[in-house]
Amino acid sequence: MYLPLKRLFDILFALLALALLLPLFAIIIPLLRLTGEGEIFYYQKRIGFRNRPFSIWKFATMIKDSPNMGTGTLTLRNDPRVTPLGRYLRMTKINELPQLVNILKGDMSLVGPRPQVEIDFLAYPPDIQAMIYNVRPGLTGIGSIIFRDEEKLISESGMPPRDFYVQHIAPYKGELERWYQQHISFSTDFFLICLTAWVIVFPHSRLPYHLFRRLPPAPPFWGEGRLSVVVVRSPFSVIRSLTCQLKEKEKIFGRAGGPGLVSGGGGGD
Repeated sequence: MYLPLKRLFDILFALLALALLLPLFAIIIPLLRLTGEGEIFYYQKRIGFRNRPFSIWKFATMIKDSPNMGTGTLTLRNDPRVTPLGRYLRMTKINELPQLVNILKGDMSLVGPRPQVEIDFLAYPPDIQAMIYNVRPGLTGIGSIIFRDEEKLISESGMPPRDFYVQHIAPYKGELERWYQQHISFSTDFFLICLTAWVIVFPHSRLPYHLFRRLPPAPPFWGEGRLSVVVVRSPFSVIRSLTCQLKEKEKIFGRAGGPGLVSGGGGGD
């Protein structure tokens, strides 16, 4: 029952989201036409369900022919190929919203492994290549949540970008997607959707490791101050932890003379 119901939810969600987002699209589309190189949508061949290729939709955020320039399919922090408007769209993930069309067409699901271009797909170990797209690729997923700031990781690695991706990011991302398929359920999907919104606001949050038990251990390249593995005994522990963090931040803001979190102020994680 999971797969048919998930597909029904994908269709209903995509239709509703597109209807609600029309006013936003009505602003973004003219801005894209009047800025950068005038391109609105970007279509790219990706590897999808059962390893079959499909054309993914995105708002155009980079100059034309970017995959054949610089670091190719890998984007770095402050990448000169990204347009000024594109930088904002990428930061907020608005550039991914046209993939709601891919969801309606059946190319993608709301939750699943991110679809990759062929060169990045081939960076996965062979056993991951054989299973990662046994489910439809997703608009969001555990890999894209954990690697919310992948551009920064690659930029600060001190290694050639492609080498760092192949040797470090792709293997761990593959293990995350293996974990997803081993724990696939409506509850897992629900928490991943919530986490997607959370990490947009708090990109370095450790909440995914608090919320999900037995995620693959964070690799050494995260370094100090990045995500760490924390296993909790129940969701109530997560709620208590978050409540304490919010209260502590409210006290700090109060001492600084700024607004408290309850009254509308905010802070990073």
